[in-house]
Amino acid sequence: MSDVVDSDELLRRLQRARACAQEGARSWRERADGLQAGEPDPASEAVVRTLAYETVLRVLDEVLTPGAHSEQG
Repeated sequence: MSDVVDSDELLRRLQRARACAQEGARSWRERADGLQAGEPDPASEAVVRTLAYETVLRVLDEVLTPGAHSEQG
Protein backbone atom coordinates (compact mmCIF):
# COMPACT_ATOMS: atom_id res chain seq x y z
CA MET A 1 0.00 0.00 0.00
CA SER A 2 2.96 2.32 -0.36
CA ASP A 3 2.29 3.01 -4.05
CA VAL A 4 2.25 6.66 -4.97
CA VAL A 5 -0.46 7.48 -7.48
CA ASP A 6 -1.31 10.67 -9.29
CA SER A 7 -4.74 12.27 -9.24
CA ASP A 8 -5.75 10.75 -12.59
CA GLU A 9 -5.00 7.25 -11.36
CA LEU A 10 -6.85 7.93 -8.12
CA LEU A 11 -9.88 9.10 -10.11
CA ARG A 12 -9.75 5.96 -12.27
CA ARG A 13 -9.61 3.78 -9.17
CA LEU A 14 -12.57 5.58 -7.61
CA GLN A 15 -14.56 5.22 -10.83
CA ARG A 16 -13.76 1.49 -10.98
CA ALA A 17 -14.83 1.14 -7.35
CA ARG A 18 -18.08 2.96 -8.14
CA ALA A 19 -18.75 0.67 -11.11
CA CYS A 20 -18.07 -2.36 -8.92
CA ALA A 21 -20.43 -1.09 -6.19
CA GLN A 22 -23.09 -0.37 -8.80
CA GLU A 23 -22.81 -3.91 -10.17
CA GLY A 24 -22.86 -5.39 -6.67
CA ALA A 25 -25.99 -3.46 -5.74
CA ARG A 26 -27.71 -4.53 -8.96
CA SER A 27 -26.73 -8.16 -8.46
CA TRP A 28 -27.91 -8.32 -4.84
CA ARG A 29 -31.11 -6.42 -5.66
CA GLU A 30 -31.94 -9.00 -8.34
CA ARG A 31 -31.12 -11.80 -5.91
CA ALA A 32 -33.37 -10.27 -3.23
CA ASP A 33 -36.20 -9.87 -5.75
CA GLY A 34 -35.85 -13.50 -6.80
CA LEU A 35 -36.06 -14.98 -3.31
CA GLN A 36 -39.37 -16.21 -1.99
CA ALA A 37 -41.04 -15.09 1.22
CA GLY A 38 -40.39 -18.60 2.55
CA GLU A 39 -36.65 -17.87 2.53
CA PRO A 40 -36.39 -15.15 5.17
CA ASP A 41 -32.70 -15.53 6.04
CA PRO A 42 -31.32 -15.39 2.48
CA ALA A 43 -33.78 -12.63 1.55
CA SER A 44 -32.79 -10.64 4.62
CA GLU A 45 -29.09 -11.05 3.82
CA ALA A 46 -29.67 -9.96 0.22
CA VAL A 47 -31.51 -6.83 1.37
CA VAL A 48 -28.73 -5.93 3.82
CA ARG A 49 -26.03 -6.43 1.18
CA THR A 50 -28.01 -4.36 -1.31
CA LEU A 51 -28.23 -1.52 1.21
CA ALA A 52 -24.51 -1.77 1.91
CA TYR A 53 -23.60 -1.53 -1.76
CA GLU A 54 -26.03 1.36 -2.26
CA THR A 55 -24.44 3.19 0.67
CA VAL A 56 -20.96 2.74 -0.77
CA LEU A 57 -22.29 3.92 -4.12
CA ARG A 58 -23.73 7.10 -2.55
CA VAL A 59 -20.41 7.82 -0.82
CA LEU A 60 -18.42 7.33 -4.02
CA ASP A 61 -20.90 9.49 -5.94
CA GLU A 62 -20.33 12.27 -3.41
CA VAL A 63 -16.55 11.89 -3.65
CA LEU A 64 -16.61 11.93 -7.45
CA THR A 65 -19.26 14.67 -7.87
CA PRO A 66 -19.44 16.67 -4.63
CA GLY A 67 -22.81 18.28 -3.94
CA ALA A 68 -24.50 16.92 -7.04
CA HIS A 69 -26.60 14.46 -5.03
CA SER A 70 -27.28 16.48 -1.86
CA GLU A 71 -30.90 17.26 -2.76
CA GLN A 72 -31.78 13.54 -2.97
CA GLY A 73 -31.96 13.29 0.81
